[in-house]
Amino acid sequence: MDRYCVTFKLKTEKYQEDILNKRFEIGRRLYNAVLSKANKRYLSMIRTRKYRKLAEQIRSTSDSTERKRLYKFLNDMYIQYGLSEYALQKDVQGMQHYFSKNIDSFTAQKIVTRVWSSLERLLFKNGESVHFKKYGQLNSLEGKSNKTGIRFKDNFLIWNGVKIPVKIDYNNPYECQAMQGEICYCRIKRKFVRNKYKYYLQIVFKGTPPAKIDKNGEFKRRIGNGPVGLDIGNQTIAIVSNTDVRLIELADRVDNIEKEKRRILRYLDRSRRATNPGNFNEDGTVKKGRLEWKKSNRYIKAQKKLKELYRKQADVREYQHQLLSNYILSLGNRIKVEDMDFSALQRRSKKTEKNYNGKFRCKKRFGKSLANKAPAKLLTILDNKLRYFGEVLIRVNTKDVRASQYNHFDSSYNRKELSQRWNNFNGVKVQRDLYSAFLIQHVKDDLCTIDQEGCAADFEKFKAMHDKEIERLSNSILSKPLMNVL
Repeated sequence: MDRYCVTFKLKTEKYQEDILNKRFEIGRRLYNAVLSKANKRYLSMIRTRKYRKLAEQIRSTSDSTERKRLYKFLNDMYIQYGLSEYALQKDVQGMQHYFSKNIDSFTAQKIVTRVWSSLERLLFKNGESVHFKKYGQLNSLEGKSNKTGIRFKDNFLIWNGVKIPVKIDYNNPYECQAMQGEICYCRIKRKFVRNKYKYYLQIVFKGTPPAKIDKNGEFKRRIGNGPVGLDIGNQTIAIVSNTDVRLIELADRVDNIEKEKRRILRYLDRSRRATNPGNFNEDGTVKKGRLEWKKSNRYIKAQKKLKELYRKQADVREYQHQLLSNYILSLGNRIKVEDMDFSALQRRSKKTEKNYNGKFRCKKRFGKSLANKAPAKLLTILDNKLRYFGEVLIRVNTKDVRASQYNHFDSSYNRKELSQRWNNFNGVKVQRDLYSAFLIQHVKDDLCTIDQEGCAADFEKFKAMHDKEIERLSNSILSKPLMNVL
């Protein structure tokens, strides 16, 4: 079922904000309580001889029929130990009863759904551990329908005795048309903006979002026609279509806050040690057990400053991703990209290597750049927008296509070092990322092979647009990510 979300600001009074903050805290504690119970069951299960033997059998067998049979036994163990969403829903019923004046049963059930999605990564997606919510980390609560619990009615948010006006601009054609749709459920969200929380109501509607119209009554956004190839990296994206070629830095207006963040974190550590000397051992490590931490006013102020930095960075990044996705949509409707595992790029390298001076190389990889640029977020936004037009983001098979190694002139594959940013085909120089995007654009419908005839027919046109883009970049002041790819 297609759904879309529209965010409206809440006109809250101080006492209403206090009630909402109290309910967010209760929701956080419910989340942690259910997660703790599920984690204990999981730890009890993996200690059993039966589970260890079953896991070893699954690892050692490659027969698909046998693996299905073993996975069925494993699933039975999950049910036996109460590791299912249904079992967790039953657990939260008794907990929610004590907080029924603040948290309704539907909201509690959606909290369990979030717990289960966290546990699923541990059970089925090679997650290492579950993570509990710290104080102030749970910033959204949602219902299951608009009939009870958190609901919208007559321009008001109504929830367990709280009635808050919702700021809706009915003169805005988009908001006016959206409000005529069928409401699926509502979500309350709070955002820390300039040292205070602001509160929003996100209404999730059924169907596709209304098209935005300008003052002249024409559509603001239009989807193009034809194939588009994307070669996305951790900081840049190469775009190739029938009408345009672009090499763009992702979210170039996002400030790199690493230096400022490091400075604030060092200050927080010094302040924490000075204010709580009894919580540390002689060697500087934190003592074990439950500790009471005191925070100075300056410490709290620095925490808020760090939180504001993260908020600004996220807002700018999201805004730029939205603009870039709209531009990509205007180029074509069959948008192809390599299927990449960005989470694997965040992990530290397991291999220990030395450089030419004999010193050990750093094992850190692309975690910071991925956090700053969020390429996976761009692809998610693009896929969502495509679905509104009845299309999907086409993910080609990375291992079979090998766009960075392929040469369409002689159908050969040549492995290249990451530092080699240009391809040279008998004197014809082509930038590596743009050429990869060109090849991805010409991937066949099987998503595994490249259309060599199509590449040969379109290469001359691509080369002309490629040279024009390289000239544009050469005449502009390049940022570090773009300098590294040219």
